[in-house]
Amino acid sequence: MTQRDSQSSRDSASKGPMPKWEVLRAMNYVVLAVFIGSIAYAAINYHQTMSQGASPFFLAMMFLWCLCLAYFFGFFGISFLDQDTLSRSPSSLGLSEVHFVAEGSNNKFSNSSVAGESSKVATVKPFPKPMNDTLICAEKNLPKASVSTQPPESTRTSAPADENVVYAELSDEEVLGHLLDGSLKDYQLEKKLGNTERAVAVRRLLYENTLSKKLDQIPYAGYDYDKVFGANCEIVVGYIPIPVGIVGPLVMNNEPVYIPMATTEGCLVASTNRGCKAITASGGCSAILLKDAITRAPCLRFPTAIRAAALKKWVEVPANYKRIEEAFNSTTNYGLLESVTATIAGRNVYLRFACMSGDAMGMNMVSKGCLKAIELLECEFPDLVLVAISGNYCTDKKPSAVNWILGRGKSVVVEAVIPEKVVKSVLKTSVHDIIESNKQKNHIGSAMAGSIGGFNAHAANIVTAVYLATGQDPAQNVESSNCLTIMEYAEDGSSLHVSVTMPSIEVGTVGGGTHLPAQSGCLEICGVRGASRISAGDNARKLAQIVGASVLAGELSLMAALAANHLVRSHMQHNRKPADAPPTPAAVQASILRRNTSMPDVKSK
Repeated sequence: MTQRDSQSSRDSASKGPMPKWEVLRAMNYVVLAVFIGSIAYAAINYHQTMSQGASPFFLAMMFLWCLCLAYFFGFFGISFLDQDTLSRSPSSLGLSEVHFVAEGSNNKFSNSSVAGESSKVATVKPFPKPMNDTLICAEKNLPKASVSTQPPESTRTSAPADENVVYAELSDEEVLGHLLDGSLKDYQLEKKLGNTERAVAVRRLLYENTLSKKLDQIPYAGYDYDKVFGANCEIVVGYIPIPVGIVGPLVMNNEPVYIPMATTEGCLVASTNRGCKAITASGGCSAILLKDAITRAPCLRFPTAIRAAALKKWVEVPANYKRIEEAFNSTTNYGLLESVTATIAGRNVYLRFACMSGDAMGMNMVSKGCLKAIELLECEFPDLVLVAISGNYCTDKKPSAVNWILGRGKSVVVEAVIPEKVVKSVLKTSVHDIIESNKQKNHIGSAMAGSIGGFNAHAANIVTAVYLATGQDPAQNVESSNCLTIMEYAEDGSSLHVSVTMPSIEVGTVGGGTHLPAQSGCLEICGVRGASRISAGDNARKLAQIVGASVLAGELSLMAALAANHLVRSHMQHNRKPADAPPTPAAVQASILRRNTSMPDVKSK
């Protein structure tokens, strides 16, 4: 129906017989007066009627009140409605008129019930056109019929896609024209052009046109985008270069290692390198792996808490756990289920699956195994509902006590004994001062802050820098940086015993960003590139120990600087641009002369 048709239908409807508004209004007032008056009469004569027998009186009142209430619910307020407002309300509009409003058309709503009133025009600002309709990652595996990549009909202005166009043979400007008119989507460039770097270059032209800004400061040429496409990033316009430094040698388990760190924080690499020097000069550090199991905790819901408890008991039966283990392990060649722990909250059950994942960090692996195990549970518990494959009891990329207590990924402890002479010569402080500073800052200070896993100086600094360099997921530094730094006197009574306990380091040497050229090269520096050829998981476990050892070095150096009050001075010296030279006397005199000649003489006035 067009706007004109809907307007005509309202006009014709308004010409029909109209209610007698004055009569309805008078009836409303009469019924309201009777209702209120009867209530007042009953209240005033309550005691008298009770003494004379209340049954007939109250039966009559109840009958009268019921009639009044029936009238109220059915008819009350009709005469008080504003007919003009009613005729213009959204509920009286047709769907076609709503589309006209959404498109910014000028809709005219006439009030035919009031003679002589002029038409009113409503002007609505058009909605902005959507930028693009890129598929989200989760939609890639859905049936094509269930995924709509087209905007609504009312907002579609792009030209239809021409399947016969060979975009690879067009110039960049011609491809840009197709992007601008909507016949080609920017997420299709890699497939349509067949050249990933050219796709990035053309996409840059599109966003330079859209933003009216140049992207020259974001480099893009010379990168292997074939490895990025479909794996690491979407709608790519370039890459961000981050400086990479190397610290070492750091002797760990009698083996010298070098550690790459990608960071933009000045002094971080230099400080960590000083810690490496102190540890190596002391004979090195020892690193031990306590646990290796990545976790995923689906949230399952039942009709009642009783049913939730039944699942918990069922999982704890060894024979039933064996069935879950077989289902889980059938989905992977490297993943091995270690444990399943059920935790109940009301009628929710959180099953925390812990799984060894070889040299991969393992999130995809454990998630796939969980789905297979839940299929088994659904056969035993038909009323089970999977709320979310991740119920936040895992816990991934969020601070949590469960990771701090039970661990996640690799649980590592690294320790070293630093002789007093090394503390003085390399770290420039005393054993007593560094122990006291660590206690007051990392233990008491963190406890006062209510910290979870934050009993350290700056473990997150080192973890993030190593993660960026080696292709790990940088967001997982949240739980990977859980660290308890302990400094105390060694057995000889004079040396420093220092250790870091890190229960949830999440790393891998295959998958994720580890296959990218630069990140793969950094893993090569550490000697843990790719999958281990000796035993599955050895490279990832060694990388976790390297992360822990580098944190030990960083903690040692920073706490020494804090104990000696050298922190601010070193940052001002190494983490700031050089200060301008002080002005010469001649320059100062010239400045005074310029000020005197350019400013009015206030005193003379």
